[in-house]
Amino acid sequence: MKTGHSNKGQAALEFLTTYAWAFLVILIMIGALAYFGVLSPSKLLPDRCNFGTEINCVDFGATFGNGNAGTINLRLKNSVGDAIIIADPATDIVATTEASTALSCSGRTLTGWSSGAYTWNTDTLIDVSLTGCNTAAVGFTASQKGKVLFTLDYYLAKSSATYTRQVAGEIFVTVT
Repeated sequence: MKTGHSNKGQAALEFLTTYAWAFLVILIMIGALAYFGVLSPSKLLPDRCNFGTEINCVDFGATFGNGNAGTINLRLKNSVGDAIIIADPATDIVATTEASTALSCSGRTLTGWSSGAYTWNTDTLIDVSLTGCNTAAVGFTASQKGKVLFTLDYYLAKSSATYTRQVAGEIFVTVT
């Protein structure tokens, strides 16, 4: 003789098994999407360049190099409202990353600068290029996104170096 009790138990077990299989399929699909990079948040975020209101970032880019051959380029606009002076662009424009290895670049060029202080007139564009950077050592890879943090020290041309100011910025860019 069969009792009604065992049928209810079998129905409950089949119900739970069906949902367990569906849950397992969903987990496998999420795992596959994550493995192939579809769910990577850095791929979904746009490239950006932020420097605050004093300095406008017009254009930017980063190239991957083998060893110490990477390049980081910025096109910046002075929006302070007055001419500013960068006392020594070789040391007053600093680039870093969030990696444990420090970002180091062997060369630095600035539009119209060769050495000494640089006077940057209001509403003018300059190109800043950091060359020979150890982009591979800090974790940049081609076709992936990378973040570079900048600080720029300056003072107003009508003032003096006693009143130095600092502006911070960052770029989040797809490395080519």
